[in-house]
Amino acid sequence: ATGTDQVVGLGLVAVSLIIFTYYTVWVILLPFIDSQHVIHKYFLPQAYAVAIPLAAGLLLLLFV
Repeated sequence: ATGTDQVVGLGLVAVSLIIFTYYTVWVILLPFIDSQHVIHKYFLPQAYAVAIPLAAGLLLLLFV
């Protein structure tokens, strides 16, 4: 693999890890933190935790 391929691959892995970490904190940890805590302003409402993956899966199926 060329250097460009490795940089692109590293970028994709980094973005995937960031998304995974954000979603995990959002879905698993955030419900246990007080709703008045300042961390809640960095996350979308809980209803989107189901809607976004559902929409992404539906779009993926439509493209397949």
